[in-house]
Amino acid sequence: MAFSVSIILPVINETFSLWQTIEIIAAENAPADIAEYLVVICEKTTEASMATIKEIQLAYGDKVKILEQKLPFLGGAIRDAFDACTGTYVIMMASDMETDPHLVKDFIRLEKENPHAIIIATRWKTKDGFKGYNPFKLVFNWVFQFIFSVCYRTRLSDMTYGYRIFPSALVKSIQWEELGHAFLFETIIKPLRLKTKVLEIPAKWE
Repeated sequence: MAFSVSIILPVINETFSLWQTIEIIAAENAPADIAEYLVVICEKTTEASMATIKEIQLAYGDKVKILEQKLPFLGGAIRDAFDACTGTYVIMMASDMETDPHLVKDFIRLEKENPHAIIIATRWKTKDGFKGYNPFKLVFNWVFQFIFSVCYRTRLSDMTYGYRIFPSALVKSIQWEELGHAFLFETIIKPLRLKTKVLEIPAKWE
């Protein structure tokens, strides 16, 4: 089956940032590599965001698909998208530019070189990986990463940042449990327990 990526973009009140995210990805990647942009909406998605999504659909056509989430919260939105994705790989990211869309091309390149691996973004392996991050939360984040890297015997440095590419077959085969933000952690812990290869690329959060 040919390589293709489904990109999950949960939306609540994003407008310009959603436009910008899709524009950058579309400009920097081969059209054949992008199976779809799965825009996940919920009852909290604003009218302004819905209007923006419809404008994006007019610009990008069938590549942009709207998915109304059934399960609650962020984890539920992504789990619904995992089930619905049609690409051979799936990227989990945000639509508010906290996940740098310029990295998508790097995810795709590395995934083609390591087709059975998960590629994750880490903010801890680049200068100024955190910009505007609460100092107290930054310390807590580092402690959390250190403790769980020891517990799970891994050298991964950022297991809570929800910016990753997975083989679709893998995410569809795992029985997920979390619904809230803890789901972001679950999406790396369960694959690690399955002995899935995981690689990191540096990223910046702002």
